[in-house]
Amino acid sequence: MATVYSGKTVGFMPDNIDTDQIIPKNYLKSIEKTGFGTFAFAEWRYDEKGVEIADFPFNQVQNKEATILITGENFGCGSSREHAAWALQELGLHVIIAGSYSDIFFNNWLNCGHWAIIAPKEVRIELAKEQQFLTVDLKAQVITVGAIDYPITLVEGSYLKMQREGDFISEAEAYSQAIDSYENK
Repeated sequence: MATVYSGKTVGFMPDNIDTDQIIPKNYLKSIEKTGFGTFAFAEWRYDEKGVEIADFPFNQVQNKEATILITGENFGCGSSREHAAWALQELGLHVIIAGSYSDIFFNNWLNCGHWAIIAPKEVRIELAKEQQFLTVDLKAQVITVGAIDYPITLVEGSYLKMQREGDFISEAEAYSQAIDSYENK
């Protein structure tokens, strides 16, 4: 089970980014887990004609391969839409480093098989200044950039969830034979 992840960052630092901003309700026309990435942050990413806004972080060429989002406090607040996690997943994100999370978004993100890390504001500000290649080590509870280690916090009980491979459904399916055997006793 993985406890270390490395990738490129993208910084987008507003506090209180809610699930309606992550994936606006007018794009929730499917119950499939795909097709939402294009609409992630749509009200910030596109102008009224649907043209990309060049200075939005996810529209910048250097951020297209980012897999780690550095962001503000209370990330994923608002309604409980699972689509928000799916949209960010389709953007290519695997790790979110925030000051705090809404409980529902936090669990949706972990249940999709991704990592949600908490870091102090000064660390996030430093990491968001420019794109970084960094390593997150869950066991050591640090983010490493070059020779510098920054402390992180894991929400109690999240360590084991972040170690698993795949999403919550895949994990449950792995136990299907054991469940069937128990039920047939």
